[in-house]
This record gives sequence, C-alpha cells and structure tokens, in this order.
Amino acid sequence: MSLRSFIDEIGTPDRTIAVISDDTTGPLERMLAETFAEQPVGVESNVTIPAASDIGPEIERALEAAGDTAVLFEDGQPVAASPMLELYDSILAINSDLFVTGARGVGEIELPAVLANLDETRLRLCGYPLSDKEKLLLIIVSRYIEQRAWATGRGTLRSAFQRLSRIGDEIGTRDVYAKLAATDVETHVYGIDDGATVDLDVTAHTGPGSEYRDAWFVVYDPTGAGAAAAAESASGPVALVCLETEPRTWDGFWTYDPDRVAAIDAYIAREL
Repeated sequence: MSLRSFIDEIGTPDRTIAVISDDTTGPLERMLAETFAEQPVGVESNVTIPAASDIGPEIERALEAAGDTAVLFEDGQPVAASPMLELYDSILAINSDLFVTGARGVGEIELPAVLANLDETRLRLCGYPLSDKEKLLLIIVSRYIEQRAWATGRGTLRSAFQRLSRIGDEIGTRDVYAKLAATDVETHVYGIDDGATVDLDVTAHTGPGSEYRDAWFVVYDPTGAGAAAAAESASGPVALVCLETEPRTWDGFWTYDPDRVAAIDAYIAREL
C-alpha cells in the first residue's frame, strides 16, 4: 500500500461540463475550456438538457437563474450545475496569490457545485508557468477541506506541504493553520524538514522519503472515529491526494467516500 496505490485505484468517469447560454461561445466558456483542456473532463456547448422531471430541483433552479450556467454531466446525465459567474469568481478570474497572501482566507472559500462534483476523477494538473489555472483547482479544493475542518471544529486533519517551511513562508497558509490550531481539530502536518520551525499547535511529521517530498494531501475525518461514524457527520469526510510526478505537475484526485477517506487517513497515520 502507498499513496500511489490510492491514486491508481481511481478511474476516469465519463464527465462533461456543458455551458448553457443563449449566445455564441463567450469568453468565460473559453476560459473554462482552457482550464480543463488537458483533463478527462470535456467542456461543450449546445448540449440538450433533459426534461425538468429528470434533472432534479437544484439543477432546475440553477438553469432558471439569470445568466449562463455550467452543467456537469456524468454518463450523459446532469449531476450538478453552477452559474458561470460563480466559476468566474472562484477560479477563472483569480490566481493563487489570493490564497498565498491570505486575501481570500478560511471562511471565504466557495467551491461551486460543478467543481465539487468532480470527485473520484483522476486529474493531472500543472502549475505555473506550465499552466495558469490547473494547479489553482488543487489549491481551492485544499482550502475547501481546511475550511470544512475549521467550520466543524473537531476531528482530524492531515496535510502535506512537501516542505514544512511553506507553512511559515505563505502568509495565507499560516493564517489558516493558526485558525485551525485554535479549534479542537487534531491537526497533523507533513513534509521534509528543511530547517523550518512550525510554531503552531499542530503535530509535525518529517522524513526523507518520497511521500514527504512529493505528496500533496489534505485529509479530513470529522469524527476521528473511522468511516462508519464519519458517514453520519453533517460535514462528512473528504480527502485530496496528489503526487508531484515531475516538476510542477501533480497526479491525483479528491473523494468524499467515507471508506476511501478512512483508508487514506489510516495509511498516513501508520506510515508517515
């Protein structure tokens, strides 16, 4: 068992994001298509939406709202919808500096439904300068998980930084983990020891192995009591697991599956 084995278990569901608009392809749709250009998630237009009785009330409400709408299809069926303006505000119009500097901190993270429902999809994402947007999706999901832990105020959070100095070097990251340290969340941080002192009430784990150097994970168990109890939590368990396979390129996924999260959490607790 390894972090790689969890990633290799994940497939590529048949998922497509359709932009529903009264106009021809616009700039937001082009930006969205560029964000997912190298992913197993297509972005399309002129897609027919099934009858209202087949799409569910949340998607129907999103489609009835003013403005363009992005709809996530899985195996040909709509499973989530988000206004394009939500996607613009959350990922298309911003960069990672908002999170690094703390300009957008814990309590201010929005993960639109179309993005949230890309769980269990294996993604290969690049950072700057290889891509302006791909890595941002991992940052947003990471902050979303941290925010869920902070808002719930209990359970166990395990986060890997590759280098522990990142916690102190990035103002936004330090602020998030200082706020987590002020709750009852049992917080563990992982990475190689590059001489940094983590002066927060968290438990630091260091080592020379590749999973310390290359892993990017954020794993939250809201109860600390395993999959069965976590499934009953209102906040629910969630995990992001990625490995840097080459400089600035990450291979990974995120999941809300209680059993999978529990297995990942148990592996990290045991091996790292």
